Amino acid sequence: MRRGLAQLVVGQTIERARVLHPRSVRRHVPGAADFENQVADQRIIGALRRGKYLWLALDSGDAVLGHLGMSGQLLVKPRAAAPEPHLRVAFQLSEGRDLRFVDQRTFGGLLFSAGGAELPTEIAHIARDPLDPAFDAAAVVARVRGRRTGVKRALLDQTLVSGVGNIYADEALWAARLHFARPTETLRRAEVLRLLVEVRAVMDQALGQGGTSFDSLYVNVNGESGYFDRSLSAYGREGKPCPRCGAPIRREAFMNRSSFTCPRCQPRPRRARW
Repeated sequence: MRRGLAQLVVGQTIERARVLHPRSVRRHVPGAADFENQVADQRIIGALRRGKYLWLALDSGDAVLGHLGMSGQLLVKPRAAAPEPHLRVAFQLSEGRDLRFVDQRTFGGLLFSAGGAELPTEIAHIARDPLDPAFDAAAVVARVRGRRTGVKRALLDQTLVSGVGNIYADEALWAARLHFARPTETLRRAEVLRLLVEVRAVMDQALGQGGTSFDSLYVNVNGESGYFDRSLSAYGREGKPCPRCGAPIRREAFMNRSSFTCPRCQPRPRRARW
């Protein structure tokens, strides 16, 4: 989505913003009218991301910061196109198109971040992710090994490393041959480094296929779904053969979700941290 925004909206001016549902700007404390006024007549100079947050950098040095929640979409549409059923915020752009924030469940939202063009203060606590050019793998290795938790919990901790969700964590752990409950304090430095390499490889491969879409709501700015789910090795494959050894993939409960592992390639540790 960030790549699509960089291609289609960077360089355009927001002529007008319309907030159609106040819940979608609930994190902008001054309210919907102030949000509309703050972003009007601003030129978009960048589309950036940290973890699961996106922001549009504005020429004033400010930013529009957003999180998609479970069902949010950012769509670029011709202005004459019919409004979507769950259209929440619409930005009229200078070249005759709209940038539309559509959100069926309204779990996501937008806010105006004063001075946030380079990095909004609201998300400064979130760690860099493995695709960030400034990602410090050695520092992350040290921090992971210093924790007393399960390795998957560490991967999902956005203050340690961001951008890794449940699906890509399972895929990277499968590739690194590590069980999700392996205690972080028992990991060797080389094992954590190998895991971070696999995390990056999984994310790169997924981006190349447009992401992972199990739901019609997960689309890019043109409304197209990703296809990485067709390349998954472990996640969602309970009972199917492991692509590496042939053993049936198992599913285990994890943090009100599920983890998928190969019992042969990823043996459960004697001392586990769930």
